[in-house]
Amino acid sequence: MSRKAVFVDRDGTLIEEVNFLSRTEDLKLFPFTSQAIDLLKANGYLVIVVSNQSGVGRGLFEESAVYDIHEHMQFELGGKLDGLYFCPHLPDSGCECRKPNLGLINAAVSDLDLEIQGSWFIGDKKLDMETGFNAGLSTAMVKTGYGRAHSDELSRKPDVIADNILEAAKIVVANSKGRAAD
Repeated sequence: MSRKAVFVDRDGTLIEEVNFLSRTEDLKLFPFTSQAIDLLKANGYLVIVVSNQSGVGRGLFEESAVYDIHEHMQFELGGKLDGLYFCPHLPDSGCECRKPNLGLINAAVSDLDLEIQGSWFIGDKKLDMETGFNAGLSTAMVKTGYGRAHSDELSRKPDVIADNILEAAKIVVANSKGRAAD
């Protein structure tokens, strides 16, 4: 049985933006992140992190640092995240896993038996919206992180522009309830 999901960008969406975050002590969840995840999960969504982490490919930190950060996030969130996927490659590497390519989305869909229909992508960058568009997902851009600056750069508008992930989650849930009534 396929399930619906909300794919979320990590930096600037769930946590404060730190350029090339590599240390757990620099990780700061937004105060509304846990509540947003609770709301999505209570309404039947799996929450999947999808993140580019080119600092690994640039040699700025080891891949183990990304795993440590994800483990720390899971700890701080009480294990609420259903999946954490990341691309360690450089922007020009041509890999399939780097957003806006769909390697990470496809891996999560396969691993977790997810349904694209009714699923969403929430992020703070143009690249996140392009990933959602490419995957056929509904899209929500948040104004945290790079969101304020990137919302003006979009050639195609997302389905939702929200102040933060909690506001986006409320709209996602309202939309899903509206569809259920159709």
